[in-house]
Amino acid sequence: MAEAMPLQQPLPVGSESKHSGGWWGMLALIATEGSLFAYLLFAYFYLASQTEQHWPPEGLPILFMPGINTLILLTSSVCVWASERCIRLRQLPWALASMALALVLGMCFVAIQLNEWRKLTYDMATNLYGSLYFTITGFHMLHVIVGLVILSALLLWMALGYFDHRRYAAVTIGGLYWHFVDVVWLFVFTTFYLLPYLY
Repeated sequence: MAEAMPLQQPLPVGSESKHSGGWWGMLALIATEGSLFAYLLFAYFYLASQTEQHWPPEGLPILFMPGINTLILLTSSVCVWASERCIRLRQLPWALASMALALVLGMCFVAIQLNEWRKLTYDMATNLYGSLYFTITGFHMLHVIVGLVILSALLLWMALGYFDHRRYAAVTIGGLYWHFVDVVWLFVFTTFYLLPYLY
């Protein structure tokens, strides 16, 4: 007599009203990376206060394209948030579209930032300001690229139907990282593009 096949068990959803271990792990990563950015920005302000040369040496920065780029990155963050919300509301096509738009906007941010770097009249070895600028914005760019890899994975899994209104923890965790990248950029943008106009 043939053995009966065991019934296939549904995938676990997770504990109700509790954050997953991945969520706490991402929070720890964000705290660590946030501290590194804080150290870098502290170094910038400290060295700027100690230097006797005009700061920034190349004159005041142009705000137009970096400002547009900031709006692009913030809009991508809104799209990631909307994607998670659409999953919870069982609107999976809209969730997919929102995540795809977030990914495209993130790529636009990278392209514009690379173009901004290319147009600068200084590089990392020109002076202290150039070294700090490329170190901090380059470190942020690295985080954006990691974020784009995460968004790409989430988009693929979403397209394959891995998420539903009860199982979307990975979207929440990936979104947390992307929001962190956007918040850090606000500090970087303020430091390099806005504050020079105040002193």
